[in-house]
Amino acid sequence: MAGIKRALISVSDKTGVVEMAKGLEALGAEILSTGGTAKALRDAGVKVTDVAAYTGSPEILDGRVKTLHPKIHGGLLGRRSLPAHVEQMKQHNIGPIDVVVVNLYPFEATIAKPNCHFDDAIENIDIGGPSMLRSAAKNHDDVLVVVDPADYARVLEAMKAGTVTRALRRELAMKVFQHTARYDSLIAGYLEKQTQGGEVKFPKVLSLQFELAEALRYGENPHQQGAFYRELNSNEPSVSRGKILHGKAMSYNNFLDANSALELAKEYDECAVAIIKHNNPCGVALGATPVEAYVKARVTDPISAFGGVVAFNRPVDLAAAKEITSTFVEVVIAPAFAEDALAELKRKKDLRLLDVGPLTKVKQEGLDLKKLVGGLIVQDRDLGVLTDLRALQVPTARKPTDEEYEACAFAWKVCKHVKSNAIIYAKPGQTVGIGAGQMSRVDSVKLAVMKAQMPIKGCVMASDAFFPFRDGLDAAAQAGITAVIQPGGSIRDAEIIKAADEHGLAMILTAMRHFRH
Repeated sequence: MAGIKRALISVSDKTGVVEMAKGLEALGAEILSTGGTAKALRDAGVKVTDVAAYTGSPEILDGRVKTLHPKIHGGLLGRRSLPAHVEQMKQHNIGPIDVVVVNLYPFEATIAKPNCHFDDAIENIDIGGPSMLRSAAKNHDDVLVVVDPADYARVLEAMKAGTVTRALRRELAMKVFQHTARYDSLIAGYLEKQTQGGEVKFPKVLSLQFELAEALRYGENPHQQGAFYRELNSNEPSVSRGKILHGKAMSYNNFLDANSALELAKEYDECAVAIIKHNNPCGVALGATPVEAYVKARVTDPISAFGGVVAFNRPVDLAAAKEITSTFVEVVIAPAFAEDALAELKRKKDLRLLDVGPLTKVKQEGLDLKKLVGGLIVQDRDLGVLTDLRALQVPTARKPTDEEYEACAFAWKVCKHVKSNAIIYAKPGQTVGIGAGQMSRVDSVKLAVMKAQMPIKGCVMASDAFFPFRDGLDAAAQAGITAVIQPGGSIRDAEIIKAADEHGLAMILTAMRHFRH
């Protein structure tokens, strides 16, 4: 890029700005700057012209007005290819500004501070910065605009080499408008909270901020295109934040199943493994070791587990790795992998290994989104948990045994992650049969019986919602269950409880439903 006459630099985040300014200076650019940026550059030995000296207008109103001047915006917006623009710029003594390096007041960081005062937030709404960025980005054919410090090095390299392309200019301009759009949405969201007097769960305008992480080979099916976007402001351990250590690229369906598997494994404090197939659990278990938990989970439904997605909530060791490689698995997700376990797993060249880092019990409250044609339905994440089953209502004549309480607590967590209508047969720390996604609850009861590879006699049953009729309970009792955990709330609850008493079953009512569509 030849003939750089002038560059304007004004940043809050000063990462790399000295090197950028020195690079521009070496290319012959006059450096215009303001306030703290000008001082930082001068201290580093960069020759700087203050914007106030350049425009002939002092900063006023406590610095609120300093770059809002025709000599600045005329220098940014004037089109060098239009003779009329060039003539007007000469007439008004407006010199062209060829490069703009600007980032904005730290509004997001300011409002994140505990006890942030409203006046402090307002003062950290940048006006001049977005105005300069938007002006430069609009006129990007003539003005190179850089908002992201991560771009400094490559932009300087392109300028030095004379390889600043129109594609690069447009890419940088695009990043400006993405940046200012997010900035404005943060301000709007903050002001809405102040107007409403607190947190606003469902804002009047829902602005979502996700960055493209990767393009996928296709979506759910080969005729659909697919992509993976990562949420900008989420730090919760998740598949979205995981690091792929080995294997083929993740597919659309891999991401869906991996997310489901990990979120289920995260439910347990104990060492746990969840195996997912087609976005439903086909085996879940606890164990003293990862390999014990994995084998117990797999035996629930070994046919479905073939080609499944497996999540551990403990690091994968060599013993677990050997069991995994003894069959076909698509993806393994874990908080870590032992070195020898990695070596074993990497023998399977296509096996995807996803390291999600240390797991924490803290889950970020947030919104669960489902896209409709022409709309969006939004709800809280289902973070509902039962901390003490013994405090819940037991309406049956027989109370659960300690073992049944333990099995019910385990099964209820699984139930939350199974597509409705959901039925789980389980013993302490192990699923035995899973009935998922049926249109009637009794069909899910029967499906769970059909899928069971181990005896159901002596197991408990968990149901994600109430039983509308006693037929489901009768079928489960006939299969051999001894206790039930379910929300209750049916108009036929009395009939259901009576059926449980007739079969000698214990029943726990949660008063909490876990539909999952």
